[in-house]
Amino acid sequence: MNITLIEPFFTGSHAAWATAYAHYSEHNIDILSLSGNYWKWRMHGGAVTLAKKYLESGAMPDMLLVSDMLDLTTFLALTRHKTSVIPVAIYFHESQICYPWLPTDRDIIQKRDQHYGFINYSSALVADAVLFNSQYHYTSFFDELPRFLKQFPDNNELGTVETIRVKSRVLPLGVDFQKFQNPELQQKRKEHRDHAPLILWNHRWEYDKNPDEFFQALFVLNEQGLDFRVAILGESFSQNSPIFETARMKLGNKVVHYGYAEDFLEYAQWLHRADIVPVTSHHDFFGASLVEALYCGCYPILPKRLTYPELVPYEEYPELFYDDFQELVEKLAWSLQEIETIQQHNFRHCIEQYSWQNMAPEYDMVLSAV
Repeated sequence: MNITLIEPFFTGSHAAWATAYAHYSEHNIDILSLSGNYWKWRMHGGAVTLAKKYLESGAMPDMLLVSDMLDLTTFLALTRHKTSVIPVAIYFHESQICYPWLPTDRDIIQKRDQHYGFINYSSALVADAVLFNSQYHYTSFFDELPRFLKQFPDNNELGTVETIRVKSRVLPLGVDFQKFQNPELQQKRKEHRDHAPLILWNHRWEYDKNPDEFFQALFVLNEQGLDFRVAILGESFSQNSPIFETARMKLGNKVVHYGYAEDFLEYAQWLHRADIVPVTSHHDFFGASLVEALYCGCYPILPKRLTYPELVPYEEYPELFYDDFQELVEKLAWSLQEIETIQQHNFRHCIEQYSWQNMAPEYDMVLSAV
């Protein structure tokens, strides 16, 4: 089958998902994309540019697979003479209907933020299949969608919630673990066992990842005189929280890496070196950065919310989860004091199911059915 995969925001996890699926799939997949900049403008205007590029390409695929960053209604309207008979599946990495906005965002202040959620809603409505990257994402979307529609003055069309639901399913994100299997990388963990325990931050430097709580916990550990190091990785953007620079100054030489790792090998080395990955996120629809850290041998300390009890089964490992800030600090302190014990644990078995070797055949089957 020939598939055109359309991604308006081709960077980070979106780009990794598209390129890895194209690599591992039995189908022929052609990627049509725009650069991963200006996400709001991509949701507003990306469909116009991508429709133009699609028509210029002369492609006539068997189906379209698009991401949630595409205004699918606009794209299909502009290409209707070529796409009206082509089935379309939309993949939700995230959804603006249930995404936690930064309170100071100018679209919140000017009451324009609901438009992005409406693009997600109308795109799901017009698609033939709607795919969510986790059960948590699926559930939160359908919990929130009726409330989202009820805010409008009339003609709320609440019946469309069920219209979308019956063509929706969970299809977890695939992760390319092969990149982390270099024996030289795995040796890095052994080489660093004689150093202070290494705590890892490998998420985006954004509000929804809750960096304030992460670093406040480290400040407490530092005041308690506990010995540790911290590697601060992840992609940073123009409006970073000031807590990152504060942490760099307050933790001093405990910070052994600070900033985005431009080279994948460097990123992978830090994951293999790290001992503990505490997560404090307000929101995470799947958790690719956590999954990568678990694959590389990190010990997780997780909030009892979002997608995390799905990734690491809470019923089997309740000791890994915390309810509040005090419990986060306590579990972090214990892990530092019992570092030799936690280094014997490995949670790779919890997330190996998400390897592209497993997920690509499932994607192929689902899309063939569409």
